[in-house]
Amino acid sequence: MKETMLKIEDNIMQTPVLLTNGATSSLAQMVENYVCIFFYPRANTPGCSQESQDFSAAYSAFTELGCEIIGVSADSLKKQQNFKEKFNMPFQLVADTEEVLCRAFDVIKEKNMYGKKFMGIERSTFVLNAQGDVVLSWRKVKVKGHVEDVLQQVKQLINEN
Repeated sequence: MKETMLKIEDNIMQTPVLLTNGATSSLAQMVENYVCIFFYPRANTPGCSQESQDFSAAYSAFTELGCEIIGVSADSLKKQQNFKEKFNMPFQLVADTEEVLCRAFDVIKEKNMYGKKFMGIERSTFVLNAQGDVVLSWRKVKVKGHVEDVLQQVKQLINEN
């Protein structure tokens, strides 16, 4: 679904984030043409593992279109590193322990599990252009078929431009 009203502020685009390779970078440094950022609740859970594997399988198709992929959760750097290594992900993960990106993208939502309410990350995906404009977005993502849909929408976006 296209969403043209959301623009990620320059200060968020420039905010340092900690990557699984141990480097500190920013969204602005990671996007040349487009970047697909997927937010997931927790590393090594079934849905998050499947989504990450699906993005890994489609990674070359995304990069051929000039679209980098980045996964984000509030897990610690060590958990993110272990998760990336376990599933041999070709893209970087961000350990957003302070939830800076999560809050900027408004993915922290009230959740309900077994009658207990808590705040957590709502599975969401965004595609940004180099200027920080959100050009595509998905909220309340269901994992099955999601990556294929994102790839098709990115292809369509590239063909329009």
